[in-house]
Amino acid sequence: MVLALALSLFVASFNKPSLVASELPYQTTSIWIIITYFFVAVVVISVVLFIIPLRKLGLVFRLLFTLMFAWGIFIVTYFVLPDIAAYSLAAIAGIAWLFWARIWLHDLLLLIALAAAGSVFGFLFSPWSFMIFMLVISVYDVLAVRFGLMVWMADKLSASTSLPAFIFPKKLRDWPLSIKAVQFSELKKEEAAKREYTILGGGDIGFPLMLAVSVFFKYGLPGAI
Repeated sequence: MVLALALSLFVASFNKPSLVASELPYQTTSIWIIITYFFVAVVVISVVLFIIPLRKLGLVFRLLFTLMFAWGIFIVTYFVLPDIAAYSLAAIAGIAWLFWARIWLHDLLLLIALAAAGSVFGFLFSPWSFMIFMLVISVYDVLAVRFGLMVWMADKLSASTSLPAFIFPKKLRDWPLSIKAVQFSELKKEEAAKREYTILGGGDIGFPLMLAVSVFFKYGLPGAI
């Protein structure tokens, strides 16, 4: 969380001067827009996972994650490196994950992608609006876990090795393993103390980052930290 926050605020700091001077609708996006988009996305993903066999969706999800990770690398490096270097690193990172998805690489690219998303989207919403959104999401989380929706979705996505979550192995020697070695369906059957891996959803990092960046644009760096 600390690493992602530092990286997200670092990237956001490059945007602040241009955004203040621009005529963008700064932090005026309606809270209902983000809530609507979120739940529409949940419904669409759920329906797609339920209707279409996973073997046909595996490559699609992997390509989407490849693009997401490449985009994250590009956003983070764009302000500090020449354009050609930023594009090249983004392509290398995406291809590396697609064909060589190791646990440490997956976690690193996910952290960078979430930091990039926080730095880009955080300025669209006022802090109070985003806090309301996070309150709504917290209620959704409780209900989704209580009725099994979240576990079912995570199980489906993990089968395609496209899990939008951090994976923390209990043993150091497991960090270089492929993410295919992590079987979410088996993890949920084990007692917490006996699990070889811990899973942390990307939203648990990504949403607080957006809130912090929103505060950064509204009140400055001390409030964001």
